[in-house]
Amino acid sequence: MTTYVRPALSLILLMTLITGAVYPLVVTGVAQVAFPEQANGSLLRDDQGQVRGSLLIAQGFKGDAWFQARPSAADYATVASGASNLAPSNPALAERIGEAAAQQYVEGQGAVPLALLTTSGSGLDPHLSPAAVAYQLPRVAAARQVSTQALQALVEQSTLQPLIGPPVVNVLALNAALERLAPVSR
Repeated sequence: MTTYVRPALSLILLMTLITGAVYPLVVTGVAQVAFPEQANGSLLRDDQGQVRGSLLIAQGFKGDAWFQARPSAADYATVASGASNLAPSNPALAERIGEAAAQQYVEGQGAVPLALLTTSGSGLDPHLSPAAVAYQLPRVAAARQVSTQALQALVEQSTLQPLIGPPVVNVLALNAALERLAPVSR
């Protein structure tokens, strides 16, 4: 019996040490050397060095002077992140989208882009399509008293082309650039 138990326990301890300590430390070390920004959360800092958020996680912005991210079923809370879990046939989903569309609708601009009305799977998607950001340009321009052309140039500078998929705009990075361009009075 000891001939089977002792090697089994030794193997369990060895594999626990390798997979529970050595491997995570090696991966963390490689990540810190190869990708330090991403390994530390892709944090966005202001001019004073204060952390304003992570480029990987959406956050809500209040008021017309800001570009709005996708709605979040969890109010942008990372612990409670997730989709709304409302089925397409659920009347509550149709009601919520209808209210959001009425709130966001701007006469003469056409239909509100779907990305401004629906939540992402995690509820924390930090990106919007350039069309969804462009829909918000007149509102933000009026609130900031900036020309829509200046804001459009800012959006074009902030547009990212991922390796796979359509172009996207990180709303947190765009709002940080917007604050540098035309600070809102606090």
